Amino acid sequence: MFLLGFLLLAASAAFTGLVIAGNTGGGPDYTANVLGQHVATLNTLGVFAAGLALGLIFCLGLAMMTGAARARRRKAELTSARQEAARATAERDAVTARTGDEADRPAATGARHRHARHLFGH
Repeated sequence: MFLLGFLLLAASAAFTGLVIAGNTGGGPDYTANVLGQHVATLNTLGVFAAGLALGLIFCLGLAMMTGAARARRRKAELTSARQEAARATAERDAVTARTGDEADRPAATGARHRHARHLFGH
């Protein structure tokens, strides 16, 4: 996802740069040339809409890149937390086995059975 976002970001930036560099003339109709090839003839509204579309594609690529980076960081934090929990559980079990406190603890009780009807908030 990060790579696809980066490709969208780079492609829209490169295309915008090439169109701006190759088209310095103005007039009622704008001819878009990229690398010496005629791409399109646009009026002012068409140029605005094309710029808007390129901006949205750029933002989509940026959002994909940041989302992928955030997901990678979240996954690393979750893995670290799971490893820490496993270490803590192993340490607790080792201490319990060493001291023999298991018999002194009260047994865990299950959840209370609730009736189908809850009368008066009980």
